[in-house]
Amino acid sequence: MKKIANILIFASTVLLLVIFWPVAKEETKYQINQTFQKRVEVTPPNRDFSIVIPKIGASQKIIRNVDPYNKAEFLKALKNGVAHAKNTSFPDKNGNIYLFAHSTDAFYNVLNYNAVFYLIGKLEKDDEIKLYYQDNEYRYKVIEKKIVSASDTYYLTRKTQDNILTLQTCYPPGTTLKRLIVVAKVDK
Repeated sequence: MKKIANILIFASTVLLLVIFWPVAKEETKYQINQTFQKRVEVTPPNRDFSIVIPKIGASQKIIRNVDPYNKAEFLKALKNGVAHAKNTSFPDKNGNIYLFAHSTDAFYNVLNYNAVFYLIGKLEKDDEIKLYYQDNEYRYKVIEKKIVSASDTYYLTRKTQDNILTLQTCYPPGTTLKRLIVVAKVDK
């Protein structure tokens, strides 16, 4: 009986490590860089449409006009990059640019999707986010960070005359319980 219990404990531990490896890897890299005050140079994967977040070492292409209400469509997009919500703005225009990543349907799917937004919770007021769009660079400064209900669509549907960037991911990582929202304003 004791042998079976030990095997089950070991198997459970291995399973948890496999499931949460992307989170652990990103968190470890971040903590090492913070401890040694190492500035990571991050380059965009393209200048057509991509995001760079220097503080957390994130860089990823953005998939345009993804329907945030069509699960099959956004899950496919999230395997290839960060999703830009359909009917939201673009960096060259005023309005709300809504980007989302790591939106899994269950904790065991966390390995199947892009992990670029795992660490956006580390962002603080005035941290920089860069968007590259049609060969131009747009710089944003974080103005707000909030955890909201999974059903809260205010940040997705909000209208504004300002050039606002909204980032969204699931919270806590690997679950779909809530949403972590980071809002940034263009830095002129």
